[in-house]
Amino acid sequence: MTTRSVVDGFDGTHPAKTAIRLYSGQRGRLAVAAIAFAFKHSPVWVMPLLTANVIDAVVQKRPLSVIWVNAAVMALLVLQNIPLTLVYVGRLSLAVRTVETELRVALCERLQQLSVGYHRRMSAGVLQAKVIRDVENVVETSRQTFDSGMAALTTLVGAVVLTAIRVPAFLPVFLIAVPASALLIHVTRRHMSVRNQAFRHEVEHMSARVSEMTHLIPITRAHGVENDELARMDLTLDHVRHEGVRLDVLNGRFGAVAWVLFQLLSAACLITAAWAARTGFLDLTAGDVVLLSSYFVALTGSVTMLMGLAPMLSKGLESIKSMAEVLTEPDLEENEGKREVTEVEGRVTLEHVTHTYPGAAEPAIIDVSLDVQIGETVAFVGQSGSGKSSLLNLVIGFMSPTAGRILMDGVDLRDIDRRSYRQFLAVVPQETLLFEGTVRDNVTYGQRELTDDTVREALQAANAAEFVAEMGGLDAIIGQRGSSLSGGQRQRLAIARALIRDPRVLVLDEATSALDPASEVLVQDALAKLMSGRTTFVVAHRLSTVRSADRIVVMQHGRIVESGGHDQLLAAGGAYARLNLLDRRGGGLVSASL
Repeated sequence: MTTRSVVDGFDGTHPAKTAIRLYSGQRGRLAVAAIAFAFKHSPVWVMPLLTANVIDAVVQKRPLSVIWVNAAVMALLVLQNIPLTLVYVGRLSLAVRTVETELRVALCERLQQLSVGYHRRMSAGVLQAKVIRDVENVVETSRQTFDSGMAALTTLVGAVVLTAIRVPAFLPVFLIAVPASALLIHVTRRHMSVRNQAFRHEVEHMSARVSEMTHLIPITRAHGVENDELARMDLTLDHVRHEGVRLDVLNGRFGAVAWVLFQLLSAACLITAAWAARTGFLDLTAGDVVLLSSYFVALTGSVTMLMGLAPMLSKGLESIKSMAEVLTEPDLEENEGKREVTEVEGRVTLEHVTHTYPGAAEPAIIDVSLDVQIGETVAFVGQSGSGKSSLLNLVIGFMSPTAGRILMDGVDLRDIDRRSYRQFLAVVPQETLLFEGTVRDNVTYGQRELTDDTVREALQAANAAEFVAEMGGLDAIIGQRGSSLSGGQRQRLAIARALIRDPRVLVLDEATSALDPASEVLVQDALAKLMSGRTTFVVAHRLSTVRSADRIVVMQHGRIVESGGHDQLLAAGGAYARLNLLDRRGGGLVSASL
């Protein structure tokens, strides 16, 4: 089953059918595993018959050869378990691990296809739980269901068939256990599904809270509110504990009732067989009594095992529902079948662009029109919430306008494969995202074929060559999220990453706002090299960083209120002039109210 068919076959409303479809491509392996299991497990239901033969041979004083023959068969049955177990484990493991990999690949691919808006709505901790915990639940459910299910079914079939052959009159007694167990499963499964769903939601909420807590640790520590954060976490963990206890109690009650029921039935079977043999009600030998008692214990154990699968099945099916929330989510960035971009010159035109976020009462962008020429640098300034970042997200193609259109070299972004367009675009954000790996891996991200000389040239242009050499060169390891580097060093690596892509369109989202003056000088110099000859969109925190822009666009409440050069806008004495005054007084807090 390909990852495409995994997504197509996923249906959260029918998780059982979805589970069957997941394994449709593994039928051959599962069939071999099932046959191997049936033979390797045969001693469980054949041994009582051989034991009965030996007992009867002793009681009835049959020839010793009967005992030796049965002993030889016992030895063969036991020894064949080793090779057939290897066949069984190998085939089952290959089938289950293949589905596990396909599920994780499908989830990761879907996460890459879902819109940026979806990722902003969803917690990273919740999505991580779906890829790791939910897939593991499905794998464990599959493995245990096959193991326990095959053991129970082969024992049930073997016991019933051999009983029907040897003591057919006693068969109706055995058949009482099956409908009794089915009824018990039917009654409890619905309640267990509800409890499993509640527990899953609490665990997902806990994952999100843990992720949030770890990201907030610097802020929590800086403000001395560790106890408040722990109190919030304690409340979340208490909810998980409460739902977990309720689920465990229900599972325990279910198991206790099942055990008591089948122990009573097993004892009744033994007494009934002994009574029938002793009174002559049925023509039973001593071996038959042992056989029937053993089979009934095996039968009730098998039914109990099947019933014990209910909690695991419920947990696995709930995980399939959870994964379906991602795999069937319709909020995708649609690129399939659209025109691929092979060249970008860099002219960007916004025609009466309006954008409203889902569920928002007011538009974030209102009737914005702008024509950016090839190689022009346009800076956006304005108070927090004025729409600057939303406008950049529209230009990057993370979202589409709800009205109007955005043209790249005269072509509507809606009509092109935005993935191919972004190969000609580079973004330097306020918070540089680095991953644990070498300097080379981080700078060449997505372009591993580049030579070391090319990487060194990019690092030199980004004013990063010196500190990289001090770290140990291109093979130096960067800690997770670049934690071992300063903010200025991280930004210069991000600029090197952008330079090496040689983009035609560049987006700078407050790239120097969090830097100290010394680092800002180095980063600004690197940015100047990066911006040269490229169409550049800049969101600035300090007005001093945008004075040299070809055009400065002042935004307010999602609209463009002014546009022009630095000197021109100052002379006009409007919104930009007031921002400039606030910038000089407040150290560049452009987010202050106009």
